[in-house]
Amino acid sequence: MPARRKLAAYTVPFLAFVALLALNGVCKKIDGRLWLTLAEYWIYPAQTFLCGALLVRFAREYDVDRLRRAGFAVLIAVVTFALWISPQTVLGFSPRIVGFNPLLLFNQQSPLYWLELVLRFARLLIIVPFVEEIFWRGFLLRLLIDEDFERVPFGTFSWFSFSIVTLGFALSHSPADWPAALVTGALYNAVAYRTKSLSSCILTHAVTNLLLGLWIMKTGQWGFW
Repeated sequence: MPARRKLAAYTVPFLAFVALLALNGVCKKIDGRLWLTLAEYWIYPAQTFLCGALLVRFAREYDVDRLRRAGFAVLIAVVTFALWISPQTVLGFSPRIVGFNPLLLFNQQSPLYWLELVLRFARLLIIVPFVEEIFWRGFLLRLLIDEDFERVPFGTFSWFSFSIVTLGFALSHSPADWPAALVTGALYNAVAYRTKSLSSCILTHAVTNLLLGLWIMKTGQWGFW
């Protein structure tokens, strides 16, 4: 069995991230207080700081190696980005304008607006790619092959682990995103198999999120946050 600290390193940041998302859902069901109704304005920064601190604390435990096949990783990121926005841009679905709007509480002249936006992009480009790829591809994709996941070389294929991780990754998103997230989970798994590199998986996820974040800011479709 893997050492307790190693197991914690691969799971605790993800569990903390999910717990705060669940708290956000609970807060939104409580009426009458603005700081609860708009809980994401403080929960998202809390995710950034807490999960960032956990990633730093466990940094030595991660098998983050050099990038491999970076061009392939970026290509999959672009394909994934196109997949996420295709319902609105190609199929004519309604714009997703309800969500985390940085202009809702602060105007663009306010330092708080820029602070909120910087923290939101830090979460999008750093925290989410590291936390999710470390858990889904670095941990669970191998754990489902052997309970001592450290014995499994990164990128080892198994139909069982591929299927469970793809489905789990999809269900961890909101229902509106399930179709895109299901294909995304499969594509990110493919990056793991092709590159044999956790760093490349993180790069793919980060580039996808960067493109999506820029598109959100351009179109105001805050529902994609």
